[in-house]
Amino acid sequence: MNKLNRTLLVVGALVLTAGVGAGAAWWMLRPQDGGAKAEAAPAIDPQEYRYINLEKVIVMLRGRPGESMSHYLAMDLVFKTPLKSEKTTKEHLPLLRSVAVMELSRYSQEKAAAMTLEEFAANINRAFNDRYAREHGEKPFVEAMVSKLIIE
Repeated sequence: MNKLNRTLLVVGALVLTAGVGAGAAWWMLRPQDGGAKAEAAPAIDPQEYRYINLEKVIVMLRGRPGESMSHYLAMDLVFKTPLKSEKTTKEHLPLLRSVAVMELSRYSQEKAAAMTLEEFAANINRAFNDRYAREHGEKPFVEAMVSKLIIE
């Protein structure tokens, strides 16, 4: 067998191996329901919501001992509220501001600067959940979302 035939044989074997591998991958990743596309569409929430703003929640962040410069955090929140609870959520805005201030004032400047927006939202929502569970029963809103965050 000459050098050209050996090269063609090796190339042919590689192509055959790649084809078998691709076919096996397709076979393993194909839909298991007989080939029908059964992608589940995301559920649509039929509930109607209002979005209520709570602007300018401002707290002074704790600094290091002896540090002369003050640092501040300013946050605007938006509450996703079912239509039937809109009035109650608006009435609770002073309470919601107080809970947010209590939660945010626990942070140092270093900790706040290192946190992500998702972490802030999760911590704020946890604080609201805890407060309502202790004192007021069911929350009049579904979730609090951060619409603005400034750390200075």
